[in-house]
Amino acid sequence: MAWISLILAGLCEMFGVTMINKLHKDRNWQSLVLLIVGFGLSFIFLAYSMEALPMGTAYAIWTGIGASGGAILGMLLYGESKDWRRLVFIGMVLGAAVGLKLVS
Repeated sequence: MAWISLILAGLCEMFGVTMINKLHKDRNWQSLVLLIVGFGLSFIFLAYSMEALPMGTAYAIWTGIGASGGAILGMLLYGESKDWRRLVFIGMVLGAAVGLKLVS
């Protein structure tokens, strides 16, 4: 259950990052509320997962999902660069997260 909670925390982190971009563009209160909810749920799920998982592993995977997912969402939703080097480094971040899962 801790791993599911950690994945949900990462997905909420991705949502929060997306809402930062939306708030920057729209400047409305709905985007601000969704940003707060996204990051709030992210922290709640992260805290729950850290009851069973080592802090370093949980934090690294949480940030990996958030950073990689945010970059991928930026490419898909906001037309950010899809350069092959960027994709390689995103793959490295995800590979490191899988590696942490395998050794923990």
